[in-house]
Amino acid sequence: MKIFRQPTQSYWLLAAGIYNVVWGTFIVLFPNAIFKMVNMEIPNYPEIWQCVGMIVGVYGVGYWIASKNPLRHWPIVLVGLMGKILGPIGFLGAWLQGRFALGFFVVIIFNDLVWWIPFSRILLRARRDDELRA
Repeated sequence: MKIFRQPTQSYWLLAAGIYNVVWGTFIVLFPNAIFKMVNMEIPNYPEIWQCVGMIVGVYGVGYWIASKNPLRHWPIVLVGLMGKILGPIGFLGAWLQGRFALGFFVVIIFNDLVWWIPFSRILLRARRDDELRA
């Protein structure tokens, strides 16, 4: 049973690439916007958040590269999935400490949670293909 076809994997990674570049660019250009939208205090050093935007955008380039051959570029997908798991954990800790508004969870949904299943499926397929070659 196929987990899903190569073109589907490529489309997911291309979508992730586009999303990350757009989101990263938005954060770099408008570092205070999301904080204003969720009624959080504006950070004293927006440059730190802009740096996060730059990193997100760079991940987007990585996903675009991986979309050309997802099974070959599985390490990029693995690193991306790790970030998409650790991000919500960090959010949860900050929220429980009262440092993040619950409204910020919308960012977590679109930046992290929606990618868990497709990225996991790509990694499972890469592992299965590697086992078949062994």
